[in-house]
Amino acid sequence: MASTWQKTQEFYNWILESGDPRTDPWPLVYSPVPVTLILTSYLFMVALGPSCMRQRQLLELRAPLLTYNLAMVALSSYMFYEFLVTSVLANYSYLCQPVDYSRSELGMRMARVCWWFFFSKVIELLDTVFLILRKKQEQVTFLHVYHHGSMLFNWWSGVKYVPGGQAFFVGMLNSFVHIFMYGYYALASLGPRMRQHLWWKRYLTILQLCQFVAIAAHSSYNLFTECPFPDGFNTAVFLYILSLLSLFLRFYYQTYIRGKREKLT
Repeated sequence: MASTWQKTQEFYNWILESGDPRTDPWPLVYSPVPVTLILTSYLFMVALGPSCMRQRQLLELRAPLLTYNLAMVALSSYMFYEFLVTSVLANYSYLCQPVDYSRSELGMRMARVCWWFFFSKVIELLDTVFLILRKKQEQVTFLHVYHHGSMLFNWWSGVKYVPGGQAFFVGMLNSFVHIFMYGYYALASLGPRMRQHLWWKRYLTILQLCQFVAIAAHSSYNLFTECPFPDGFNTAVFLYILSLLSLFLRFYYQTYIRGKREKLT
């Protein structure tokens, strides 16, 4: 028993001490404990929130939702700009790019935007809070919870160990997609009068699927080539993106193909 406890302590210390010393001092990065507590609280909220709201009146929250979604559009635009410009200035390769662990201006700039991208995943947990407060429990699906919860830990590990390199491609594409996604949510928060202007929801899902295909191709390429970026991270990204791709394809089929057929019949 003592040996098992000792090995657990050694593993935990390895997690703490093997990270990037540049990002370790930044909020929520050094230890996995804070992000684990955030995820645990999130899952409790998902499990207990609907029952707490059952006897309460739903909240419209139009002004907070509009403010939140516009803020996320601004943050996503900033992150996309930083990922794109920093990668161009640093002559990043879109096929194989190791992490720049130096304290150079561009190295630190890329690490900072990776941290902001991770922190945006913490903020995005509010998506679920708003759905529960508005009694839209049917939208809190497995896909929704899995996506939000897993991205939190994925990007904690990214900022902790590989803030830059190949990881920039995932952050840049995801930030680009989120500009349109939160723009859509901002319009939807204005109420029923905007429904006629939201015909492009299907194309937003197609854009998300294209993003996953691009990331899968990008990460898998380096599994078959010599690239000084950890294979473990590329493998994890590839497998994770495949899981999202399958879940989003299922969502697309159920919503836009089977759902349309059922309406016609």
